[in-house]
Formats: sequence, structure tokens, C-alpha cells
Amino acid sequence: MKYQKKNLTNDQLVSIYNKLVKPRIIEEKMLVLLRQGKISKWFSGIGQEAIAVGSTMALNENEYILPMHRNLGVFTTREVPFDRLFSQFQGTMSGYTKGRDRSFHFGTNEHHIVGMISHLGPQLSIADGIALSSNLSKSKNATLVFSGDGGASEGDFHEALNVAAVWDLPVIFVIENNGYGLSTPNNEQFKFKSFTDKGIGYGIEAIQIDGNNILEVYHTIKKVATDIRKNPRPVLIEAMTFRMRGHEEASGTKYVPQELMDEWAVKDPVNNFERFLIEKNILSEKEIANIRAEIKKSIEADLKKAYNDIAPEIDENIELNDVYAPYEFQLSEPDGQDIEMRFVDAISDGLKQSMIKHDNLVLMGQDIAEYGGVFKITEGFVDQFGKDRVRNTPLCESAIIGAALGLSIKGYKSMVEMQFADFVSCGFNQIVNNLAKIHYRWEQNADVVVRMPTGAGVGAGPFHSQSNEAWFTHTPGLKIVYPSNPIDAKGLLISAIEDPNPYLFFEHKFLYRSLKGNVPEGYYNTPVGKAAIAKAGTDVSIITYGLGVHWAIDTVEKLNINAEIIDLRTLLPWDKEAVNNSVMKTGKALVLHEDTLTGGFGGEIAAWIAENCFEHLDGPVMRVASLDTPVPFNKNLENNFLALSRLEEKLKQLMEY
Repeated sequence: MKYQKKNLTNDQLVSIYNKLVKPRIIEEKMLVLLRQGKISKWFSGIGQEAIAVGSTMALNENEYILPMHRNLGVFTTREVPFDRLFSQFQGTMSGYTKGRDRSFHFGTNEHHIVGMISHLGPQLSIADGIALSSNLSKSKNATLVFSGDGGASEGDFHEALNVAAVWDLPVIFVIENNGYGLSTPNNEQFKFKSFTDKGIGYGIEAIQIDGNNILEVYHTIKKVATDIRKNPRPVLIEAMTFRMRGHEEASGTKYVPQELMDEWAVKDPVNNFERFLIEKNILSEKEIANIRAEIKKSIEADLKKAYNDIAPEIDENIELNDVYAPYEFQLSEPDGQDIEMRFVDAISDGLKQSMIKHDNLVLMGQDIAEYGGVFKITEGFVDQFGKDRVRNTPLCESAIIGAALGLSIKGYKSMVEMQFADFVSCGFNQIVNNLAKIHYRWEQNADVVVRMPTGAGVGAGPFHSQSNEAWFTHTPGLKIVYPSNPIDAKGLLISAIEDPNPYLFFEHKFLYRSLKGNVPEGYYNTPVGKAAIAKAGTDVSIITYGLGVHWAIDTVEKLNINAEIIDLRTLLPWDKEAVNNSVMKTGKALVLHEDTLTGGFGGEIAAWIAENCFEHLDGPVMRVASLDTPVPFNKNLENNFLALSRLEEKLKQLMEY
């Protein structure tokens, strides 16, 4: 292995050796602890240390790195305290996730590291968001993110590189090509010869390096990082290496040909660098032994601290409270005159008022800039706020939601517009596994609002009409809002943007231009988690939201029923007190929503009423929902599909009890 010292001093080379050998010695100890049952799982990076260590040394300390399973060297080079790392590995309280997640599934803003989740690919677009913050703030920082060769098969890889290229983001994408994705060799993962072939497809520079040569890694990435700070753009670096142990220890390496193991064993990054230092009389064998001994001594001392660490306290209140970032709602009363607004205009005005209030708010979505979005909600925003803050995006929901989370890590707020709520399925993983879980895992908030034009009744068929709120009401960590009128739409959107937690904000398309109402001018907010009484009554409670509120009002007026209509407004959290009070008063409950019946959110409300209000009920809790089919295109079929076609009959049935 040829090492190019270049302008590095001997002291710097010794420092590099210290940083290179540290993760190796820790790993050797972890493998012993694994066999002793003191840690539960280990993903070994033995043989790949030069990539993590060299990359981290090449960046400035305030620049973010997004590592993967085999990048222990990122954490040790950034001097994350050993005792906290060891507590993290064994799941005790001083670990970064307080026992809630394992190994490197955590981040630390103190050390400018954002850890992975098991899905691998979503990490890449978070790096895009962090890099975007550098461009917006003109801070001239690089961001570096790792992927394995197997993980690069995921769609997130394409989306993240494409967005980074289109937006000229200063991201270094490091692909650790170690030959295998678990047991699947590269020739069964991809057809191209090298990841450098990918660069031309995205219009970006791509470089291949010897990932086992610590100095080549360091010099290459340092040069690239220096360049992209001045001239922001993404660069792809393929680091050739090999995984000398299993994907994780339980899987072993029997699937790897022995000759391949032998070939790479002689390329060991630690052993080769040691030989270089000895041959150049920079270190002696005795000095190397002393360095290793000091590291081992430090490891043992910090392990003792970790062994004395306490197990997580079993306290349901602590667990539930940590799902969301702390936030105290402050009511902003309307101070302007009421003016008549359509539902769509109230949402637009809420966005505009929020953009004025929060200069760190960035809007992202397909066609939302000059075109104003397919529903024209952001029409004229580019002229007022500029293209940095009102951003057209490529067709890649996952990458944009991930980028929004990256912005949040750097203190920005973001709104992501789904062109239609149906399309959020392409970004589902980012929402339910990144946005929703990140605060519970390592106390990083996700200050992201995803706007969701939803619902049927407009003859748009199966892929533009779904009511998919129940996909997300099951996911702790999200907040879900679904207004039914213009004044709530504006006030609740402003509240969602104020709150540093992740929101899904559902807007019924049918109401956009068909519903008008008086809305205060200027900035005001509306409490989240509080239902409204859309109509007071005594004979039956109808609990609903969105378009269901208007169906309910029209139906009870037609049937001359003295019903109380509860407009939930918020589905997560939802107002149990309001529902309880209404059911206690009327003795009968009907839950109405546009979503399909099976698995719809109404089932949760009905179950809660049956469990908690049973003694006040004078009849069964009934549900009215749409058919358990996709949403049909034909108008007559769609009318038959919708819950409205069954509401009268069900309401009469309940009133007869």
C-alpha cells in the first residue's frame, strides 16, 4: 500500500494513527463483550476504519457527518465520550437514546453527528437538508454522508443524489463498497462496474479511492470538502474496501470465498499503516504497543463507568412525554377585521402569515414556486419571499421530507406540500420512521409540516381521492390536523408551523373552492388538540371531522334531529374530554368519517367511547364510513362509495334505540 505523506508532519501522522487504531481496539473489546452477553448485537467495521476516520479528520468539527453501522471511527474521531458510547451499546441511561435504540442509531448535535435508522437510505436526504441550510445561511459548510454499496440500491439513494445535484448542495456522498450487502454479493446488487459510473447520470463528479489507505481517504476528502465550501455542489466518492466480519456477528462470513478473505487481509488498513510508520521511523514497535496499551486502559476505565450506569427507569409518563419535543402553546388572538375567504385562500393566508412571522421557514413541493402549486395556494409567494424559501422540488417525496428533517436539525422550519395526499406513500418511511421517532430516540425535534390535499367527491379516482389519515394516526410522534372550515384552517396551520414537532395537515380538496367563511385578517393561531362544537344538541352525538362535519349538519337539518356535532379538528392528539362530555349529555354516539370503514380512525374513537362511556350510552356506538374499496372514478360509483350515502339510514337506526 502506497502512502502519500504530502504536507503532513510526523506528529500529525502519529495523531492519525491514534485515531485509526482506536475504533479497532474498541471493536475487539466489543466482540469479547458480545460473547459474554454484555451487549446484544454488533455490526463490525473491522477492515473499514480508514474510511470513517479519514473522512472525519478531513472535515471541520462543526460540519455534520451522517454515519452508518460500520463507522465507529466517526464517533471516536469526533471524541464522543467512550463511557456514553458504551452505555449506548448496552442500553443504559447515559447512552444517547436512554436505552431506546441501539448501536449507532442516534445523533449528537454537540459533535455534529446524525445517526442512522435501520432503513439505511433515508439518511442520504437528511444530509441534503443540512447542506441546504449551509447554502441558505451562506455558512460555507460541507456535509458528509455514508452509504454502503447495498444500501445504495434503495430509491432514497437516487432521490438524494438527484436533489443534491439539482440544488447544488455541498454534500459528499461516500459509498463504502465492501463487496456485500449482508450475504448478497455486488454482482447480484447492481450491474454497473463502479459507483463512479453513477456520477454522469446526475451530472456530478465521482471519484474512486482506496478506502483502506487512510492518507488517500484523508487527502481526497479534505480537497473535495475545501472545494465544495467555495463552490457548493455534491461529489460522489466510492471507497473500495472489504468487510472482514459478518454483516453482524450472528451472520458470520461462510458465504465469502476464503481466497477473497485472504486477499483483503493483507490490505488491512491498521496493519499497513503501522508498517508504514515503522518503516519511515515515525514510530517504533514499542511506541505502537504503548499507544495501544493507553487506549485499552482508557477503554477499561470507561467501561467501568458504563457498567455502573443505571438501567432506564420504567415510567410511563416519561416515555409518553419524550415522544414529542417540549412546546407550550401561546395563544395569539385575532386582531384584524374578519373578511370572507374561501377555504383555499385561508390556507394560503395562513402560510403567508407564517412566512412573514418566521424568517427561517422554507416551503418545498412540486410546482409550488412560479406556478403556485396545482391548487394555487402558493401563487405569488416567490415574488414576495424569493426562490430560496419557496422551492420547487423534483418528483421525490422521500428526499424532500428527509431534506426537511435535515433543515430542522439546523434550526429551520419547513413546510412540505404533497401535491395530493395520495402521493405521500412515496415518502411514508421518512414520516413514520424518521420524523415521528427522532425526538423519542435522541431528543432531536422535527420541525416539519406536511400539507396533505385529501379526499374524494371531485371525481378524481383511486389515486387522487384517498382519505389516508389513518395510515398515520397509528404512529406516535406525529401530530395530525384536519380542519373543516376556513377560520380553523388558517389558525390551525399557523399553530402547526409554530410547534417544533412534525405535523400532517389534511385539507379537503372538495372544500377548497366550495366553502367560504369569515376569517380574521393578520396572524392568529388555534389550539391543537381541542375539538369544536359545530352544532349543539341533546339527542345524539355525531363525532366527525373534515367534510364529514358538513355532511352531518346537512343531514340532521334534513331529518330535523337535535344532534350535537363534534368537529374533532385534530386527530392526533384528539379531544377525549369533548367527546366524553357530549356522549354523557346525549347518550348516543355515531362516529362519521370519509375514510373506509375497516381500520379507519373512527374505529379508535368508537372503541374509546365503548370503553369509557358505556354507562352513559342508550344505544350501540355506531360508525358510518365509506365502502371498503378504492375510490372509484365514475361519479355515481363515487357517490355510492362515500359515507354520505349511508349516513341517513344509520342515523335513523341509532335514533330508534
